[in-house]
Amino acid sequence: MPGLEIKDVFSETRVFTARSIVTGVLLLVLIGILLARLFYLQVIEYDRYSTLSKNNRISVVPRAPVRGIIFDRNGIPLARNIPSYTLEVVPDQVKDMDNLLDELGKLVKLTEYDLKLFYRDVKRNAQFNTIILRSRLTDVEAARFAVNRYRFKGVDLRARLERNYPKKESAAHVVGYVGRISSRDLERVDKEKYRGINFLGKTGIESYYEDLLRGEIGFDQVETNAHGRVVRTISSTPSVPGKNIYLTLDSELQRVAEQALGDFRGAVVAIKPSTGEILAFASTPSYDPNAFINGISTADYAVLRDSPDKPLLNRALRGRYPPGSTIKPFMGLLGLKSGISPVKKTYCPGYYRLTKGGRKFRDWKRGGHGSVNLHDAIVQSCDVYFYDLADRLGIDYMHEYLALFGFGTKTGIDLNGESSGLLPSREWKRATRNQPWYRGETVIAGIGQGYVLVTPLQLASATSALANNGIRMKPYLLLSEEDALLARKKRNEPVKLNSKIWRDKDLAVVKQAMIDVTDTPQGTARRIGINSPYKIAAKTGTAQVIGIKENEHYKESEVALRNRDHALFIAYAPAEKPEIAVAVIAENGGHGGSTAGPIARKVIDFYLLGKKPKQKRDPS
Repeated sequence: MPGLEIKDVFSETRVFTARSIVTGVLLLVLIGILLARLFYLQVIEYDRYSTLSKNNRISVVPRAPVRGIIFDRNGIPLARNIPSYTLEVVPDQVKDMDNLLDELGKLVKLTEYDLKLFYRDVKRNAQFNTIILRSRLTDVEAARFAVNRYRFKGVDLRARLERNYPKKESAAHVVGYVGRISSRDLERVDKEKYRGINFLGKTGIESYYEDLLRGEIGFDQVETNAHGRVVRTISSTPSVPGKNIYLTLDSELQRVAEQALGDFRGAVVAIKPSTGEILAFASTPSYDPNAFINGISTADYAVLRDSPDKPLLNRALRGRYPPGSTIKPFMGLLGLKSGISPVKKTYCPGYYRLTKGGRKFRDWKRGGHGSVNLHDAIVQSCDVYFYDLADRLGIDYMHEYLALFGFGTKTGIDLNGESSGLLPSREWKRATRNQPWYRGETVIAGIGQGYVLVTPLQLASATSALANNGIRMKPYLLLSEEDALLARKKRNEPVKLNSKIWRDKDLAVVKQAMIDVTDTPQGTARRIGINSPYKIAAKTGTAQVIGIKENEHYKESEVALRNRDHALFIAYAPAEKPEIAVAVIAENGGHGGSTAGPIARKVIDFYLLGKKPKQKRDPS
């Protein structure tokens, strides 16, 4: 038919076939690429993507170890762990933190300080870390959150063991406290050892023996759901609890020492002379370490920090005081070693002059003591005798041999922050003041005034060395450590700091004089020896706080309380076989014999006699 177009079936078939082949090849190429990709993902990259997949549902949660307990020498706990509910948040799992906190605040009490502390910790830590929002929830608060738990993704309620100090203010300066780990802490510690741990020791024994007390972390491999909740525990590596430690302290003796100090700012240190064990280490006023565990508020901390009584200061360890007349037994021993005869007498008219018509260095007794030898000078605390002795010895000799008793250096006790006190010398004054040493400065150093400064710990350590026939033992607080799992104790061994350099006959002269301080009518501490069932060797001391002009006289009633003299006292007992050595400082307490002496007597009585009634000593 005209106009009818005849199809070329052959050509169309050929085109269709060609297109089909191209399409088939493209499909094969695409399938090949897909298969190759699948091979790459499923075979070559299997380990990587398998791990990523598991991480979507499996988490490794660190398991914090139980912190070791701190006991006194008799097994009484000074720092322990008590159960407590904590509300914890993982910031990474929270979309709207402000809204979450608002809603949580309807269920549990959240103070401004809680929130401030929480936001601070969020900034300082990685977002995947667990942050404590609130500690010490009540049972009611815990139950209220538990029934609403499903509403809060990234929030969990946990029962943890929280640090607690049952003795509160007692021994707080020794035991110290733990606190939340800060960003500054994280810069100095091994972060791997503190995964899952929120607290570490900040002060005292808690800080010094942190490595013993902390323990080792464990891990739980857990399966979680889409909300981050734990579905099941797959495997566990248990944590290793920290070691329990036993201190040399007797907590009851510590309490007696603190109570004996009463309202005085001061310190009492008691040492076992033969070993160096610290029996009591009191510093007053004190503070409650429990307030620091979860962070103390700025206002509450300011009250402690700014108090004129300085309750945060460990006076026994860091307080620096002129030793006053308590240095005289040590000066006497130096004099005997230098060759001065114990029977040689010095006349005391009530003052001492280096040159005729020169400045008067006054004795505490206006009329003087008359002619006195070393024994009399210690018993009656004659200043003039020791002014003259110091001038004869010279500051170089005094510095060399007083240093052997530990003055001017740290004792090495197992606490951080110990003060070294100050034992002056020519070189020290030239280096620090760019001035020469003057003869008059030697004179006043001879009665423990001027530049000489000691800590109560140093004074107690030196006194225990006298009691121990001149052998000074290193003071220490760690009596033993205990493996909590094996219940196996390892005892700390005493350390001798010097060999014997003092002659027995010289020690005997000084020791007898110290006994007569409490045991004769002339002794400056005769009142504390009355009715004692044991003999006490002692020395009183009074240290000036403010200077007095040459022609003026000190009148306590006319001086402001905080400018009054410090009262000091050193002692050991029983004198024949010493079991305890004590040093006492009562700030602004006035006279050592009347103020500090009775404090020491109460401590020694309790240690030697316990709660037994006082007995009269047989005069024979």
